[in-house]
Amino acid sequence: MKERAPAETTNDHRIGRSSRASLRLALAASRSTRSAPEGASAQSLGRLATLLAAHAPYDGAFQLRVPGLYVVRRSRPTRGLERATVLPALCIVAQGAKTVMLGREVYSYDASRLVAYAVDLPIAGQVTQASQREPFLVLVLKLDPLKIAELALKVYPQGVPSPDSSRGVIVGPASTAIVDAAARLVDSMAHAAEAAFLSPLVVDEILVRLLLSSVGPRVAQIGQQGSGVQRVAKAVSWVREHFAQPITLADLAGLVHMSVSSFHQHFKAVTTMTPLQYQKMLRLQEARRLMLSHTLDAGSAGHQVGYLSASQFSREYARLFGRAPTLDVAKLRADSAILDEGAR
Repeated sequence: MKERAPAETTNDHRIGRSSRASLRLALAASRSTRSAPEGASAQSLGRLATLLAAHAPYDGAFQLRVPGLYVVRRSRPTRGLERATVLPALCIVAQGAKTVMLGREVYSYDASRLVAYAVDLPIAGQVTQASQREPFLVLVLKLDPLKIAELALKVYPQGVPSPDSSRGVIVGPASTAIVDAAARLVDSMAHAAEAAFLSPLVVDEILVRLLLSSVGPRVAQIGQQGSGVQRVAKAVSWVREHFAQPITLADLAGLVHMSVSSFHQHFKAVTTMTPLQYQKMLRLQEARRLMLSHTLDAGSAGHQVGYLSASQFSREYARLFGRAPTLDVAKLRADSAILDEGAR
């Protein structure tokens, strides 16, 4: 597959009615608890927002001096849910709010709650709180399993406590200490020498504080050799690199040295879906990208991502994206043209 985007960069599409209904219920619950947010101080969040806005003068994703570090800005709520496969990353919001769906599960995060993705996950997301005056601003830090493993040994010298969940989406409190460290990290980007020598130290601080938080044991699994999350991450990586090929549960289980039943259980615990469902999501998202960016027709795109039957490809595409491939791509191009015209 092509180079992947940072965790907060997505490709627009509309989702079915049941998913939208689930999202509305989650948003209502989120609004009911948003009146008294806990977490970082307003002063710390304001400073981080100012620094992020300086690196993101308009909507989009902006890579900073340090590889794997991005700022994402959105100045309006997204009209519908957007689908993408996100990388393992930590997302720290300075202002605004976003909701993501993994399977049928809904997660909301904002300036009081950060989110970490433990493995590559096909999700649907929607920015729910943003405006021209106060855009959605988020710092995205790619997570390195080896670095997490190194720090987890120091944080948990007696061994990592048993986590309460293996799910690949981790939502935890955004403390003032983490937000202040994030602000120092972004501030160090102003000078090449500081970015080169100081940013690794600040990244370590952020990760240590995350490991010491209430979600620390879950984050530690990302780098823990032999953990269910680590083994699923290895299998996910193989599926992503060979998504157009036929796969079997037995082959994937053998790859990570697990029994078929145990592997199936762990894979679903992390991703909420089976390996075949995961592969299908990757295939359909890649086919959509090929039709949009390479102007392939539906039949060619479906064949290139591994579908032998054009009718099956069209059925499964319409089930995921809500329209037949040709109609969906035409609608996306028309929407993009309208947005481009409005930006002029």
